[in-house]
Amino acid sequence: ATRTKSAEVERADSGIGQMPARKWRNRASETLSSLQAWEAHRPCTDCGERDLPGETDVQNCNQRRADLCEKCRKRRTERKESVLEFVNTEASYGEDLRIIKEEFYLPMQAAGLLSQEQLQGIFSNIQELIDLNENFLEILQEEIDQAFDQGDEDLMTVCIGEIFLEFVNMLPAFQTYCLQQSSSVNMLNALEKEKELLRIFLNVSQNDNTALRRMNLRSFLMAPLQRVTKYPLLLSRIIKATTEYHPDHGSLREAKSRIESHLEHINMKTKQEGNTWTLRSFRQDSKKKREVINIEMRETALKTVGWLREETRFVMEGSLQLAQPPDGQWVKKGSKTLKFQNMQVLLLVNMKRVSESSLESAEPGPVKDAVLVLIRDKNNGKFHLLREPLRLSNCIVSTDPDCDDTFELIEIRREAFVFRDSDRARTHHWFRQIRRYSRELGSWKKRRNALPNIMISTPHTRP
Repeated sequence: ATRTKSAEVERADSGIGQMPARKWRNRASETLSSLQAWEAHRPCTDCGERDLPGETDVQNCNQRRADLCEKCRKRRTERKESVLEFVNTEASYGEDLRIIKEEFYLPMQAAGLLSQEQLQGIFSNIQELIDLNENFLEILQEEIDQAFDQGDEDLMTVCIGEIFLEFVNMLPAFQTYCLQQSSSVNMLNALEKEKELLRIFLNVSQNDNTALRRMNLRSFLMAPLQRVTKYPLLLSRIIKATTEYHPDHGSLREAKSRIESHLEHINMKTKQEGNTWTLRSFRQDSKKKREVINIEMRETALKTVGWLREETRFVMEGSLQLAQPPDGQWVKKGSKTLKFQNMQVLLLVNMKRVSESSLESAEPGPVKDAVLVLIRDKNNGKFHLLREPLRLSNCIVSTDPDCDDTFELIEIRREAFVFRDSDRARTHHWFRQIRRYSRELGSWKKRRNALPNIMISTPHTRP
């Protein structure tokens, strides 16, 4: 018994002692309490706030969602619902397009109820809209499936805005359909009164075909108009539920702005053509007004060059100042002696398609052609070309260190132009882009030898 007591005393006194040991235990207890308090109020992974409720059973709670405050949990749920709504409504819209083709267009074509010209007048570019919807929906569904496969139950990795911007070429297809909608309905009404067999077919289809949900052809023909006007609302819901730190936040806002600008452009076109109907109006701001103007200029440029829209890329566009010097010695006299006029300039590149799909977003094909389209400012509400487009395969682009606020473009055996932007850095950017594509096309050596201006040979030429 004596040995046991002495041993106990030795263990109590050896090393730390009673008082330090008590302080150590108290400090350890305080540290543990502090850690538990921090864990109970750890910052939210989405917003950084520290208002998380304490978790009583962490094993029964998804760890990813356990690191979120109640507000962010609700926001993620709303975002997931909005993303799924976008995809599901796109699928429903595609089903309506399929009904238009398979339940109306093909039977009417097979029965010879209408001529091909009449079918084209009623159904417009419905096949183009079907192809676009199938490609768009396929990419959306792949993103959803991939997110679920990776354990992303909240679909935070799905970027609707980025995907929408990749398929922005579908907006002109909607425009074509919307602008023809009024004439399509008028033609259908006239043909239905004129052709009894057509009237019988449409009545029987509506009443007996269960796939139509007792809806008539006119209702289905409104589907593209309803869809294109619903995009801004759906995107707004996703934006509201997406934190500004999310990588897709900026793309979502850009996508919403682009679709609203196209809708305003369609409304403007319908008024110009004398139609009384308009799509849903949106509040205009300066950015949307500029985008509407850009859409008009792109359409003018495409009509001028005659390229396919899916093979065309708009590299740069904007306002430049242009002058046409009387000789090649303007540099010695100085650019201040030139008379500049404001001009809208678009740099278009025609790319070879790498596959049959016009929406293939893989590596772009080689450059077939590149042009510079010069458009005067609006006169009587319309844009007018200054001249025919400048084909860069026939042009030399050069600059001189003594006039670094301008650059010169010479069309071989024809004219010379001097360009500048109000911003010097942007002038240099225009120069680099135009020179790049002029060098990729045609025979550079042949064009270089034909250049009458010696500026291109100067050792100080900008690289």
